[in-house]
Amino acid sequence: MIKARHPEIEITVNTQFLEDRSLINHDRYFFAYTITIHNHGIHSIQLISRHWVIENAAGKIFEVKGDGVIGEQPIINEDESYSYTSGTEIDTPTGFMSGTYKMQSKDGKFFDAKIPKFELQMPRTLH
Repeated sequence: MIKARHPEIEITVNTQFLEDRSLINHDRYFFAYTITIHNHGIHSIQLISRHWVIENAAGKIFEVKGDGVIGEQPIINEDESYSYTSGTEIDTPTGFMSGTYKMQSKDGKFFDAKIPKFELQMPRTLH
């Protein structure tokens, strides 16, 4: 589990290798990740967009940008959490992800919440 703490929010990441969705003989490795965002602030916040940087073991970088997460732009009230699970596929058995969420506070101000760098790793893989 990876955690990042910002002044008002905490982001936690858990990852899982999904062997049943991977095609190892064809260099296709699928990983699920569950993100939990906890709002420690005194006002609600909304997740507006995401920017992911995905890196395979060879150092090849992929970027993903888009509105919200899993088709939602959730509002997270004070002292509440929002969790979702998504996934990514890379062509090596290990890699990394990191990124940012563009957030908007109740007063209309935007800020970036850094998503900590976390490892994608197929079990029993040395690197």
